[in-house]
Amino acid sequence: MSMIKTEDVCNSFGKLDVLDHVSLTVEPKEVVCIIGPSGAGKSTFLRTLNNLEHINHGKIYIEDKLLAHYEQGERKLHLSARDTRNLLLGVGMVFQRFNLFPHKTALENTMLAPMNVRHKTEKEAREIGIELLNRVGLGNKLDAYPSKLSGGQQQRVAIARALAMEPRIMLFDEPTSALDPELVGEVLSVMKQLAEDGMTMVVVTHEMGFAREVANRAVFMENGRLVEEGSPEAIFQHPQNERLQQFLKAVL
Repeated sequence: MSMIKTEDVCNSFGKLDVLDHVSLTVEPKEVVCIIGPSGAGKSTFLRTLNNLEHINHGKIYIEDKLLAHYEQGERKLHLSARDTRNLLLGVGMVFQRFNLFPHKTALENTMLAPMNVRHKTEKEAREIGIELLNRVGLGNKLDAYPSKLSGGQQQRVAIARALAMEPRIMLFDEPTSALDPELVGEVLSVMKQLAEDGMTMVVVTHEMGFAREVANRAVFMENGRLVEEGSPEAIFQHPQNERLQQFLKAVL
């Protein structure tokens, strides 16, 4: 069973093609890092995987179940809101911005979704939240409000909040891009631990060191297309595509 599969996914705004026939398969426990220049369609592609962006063409499968199917702009699959929600419950996402509730403590931020969506009791949600905040190194910040946390700490709370929903897949959309450089490492270390624990992950990132070290596979996108993919060694040391070669010279 594949965890994620897309077939010829296209997305456009008017005459602008944002995604151009993107096909990708992610296997269980695989870490796939998507790299490329700004405007390549990386974040848009990631957001299509949990229905935050709609597609105009192609198919998206989550754990071998069809989430979306369009042909030339015509919707071919009609899932109910409940079925869509149930299918996406196994997909967690961490964004560039932390989007924590400012009037809730770190622990309260992690408890809300499990209680309201998964119908956990307050006691159950609290136990899960404490465990996860300890896991991301914030066991001493349970009662801290976001305004009292650094950017790196806030992003780690956001990761704990996503994990509290017990996802089988985690999507990361440039999770360190809004952080000061000295705070990047603490977030990446949490992500590395998740990868070591066997979490299936798709990561849009500008952190080339992370992609080289942690990814099972790296994917290069340009102009809405998946241009080249392979092992980190193949992508970073033996790139075949000329545009990828130019990109790596600029960022490494």
